[in-house]
Amino acid sequence: MASNWSRNNRTEKIVILDSSAIMMLFEFNINLDKELKRLVGNYKIIIPKPIYNELKFLSEEGKEKKRLKARPALDLIKNFEVVDIEGKPDDSLILLAKKYGGIIVTNDKDLRKNIKNNSLKAIYLRNKSTLVLE
Repeated sequence: MASNWSRNNRTEKIVILDSSAIMMLFEFNINLDKELKRLVGNYKIIIPKPIYNELKFLSEEGKEKKRLKARPALDLIKNFEVVDIEGKPDDSLILLAKKYGGIIVTNDKDLRKNIKNNSLKAIYLRNKSTLVLE
């Protein structure tokens, strides 16, 4: 059993961030790296192009509160791979999760329901401090 755990722990999980998840990092005191390692072990973060575009739009034309979170969010995602995929933001998250067996990080309740309906996994914020895998 221990050897299976070690082997599985070394494999890299694909984690796909929604715009709400990225912006929560600038609203709550979350250590994303620590929380993701705790939940999934080794991981690689990817961002769908429609999510990047959504953040870009919010940083330029969103309401002030969203603009203030979207601007640093755009800087943060420069550290991650942006995957060129067509479609609406939520659809692109689902497509990438299916394609890579990925886990979606989001705080959007409707999206979480859609993720569950597609038999995919989601990570969300609980109690403004901890990420939870469902």
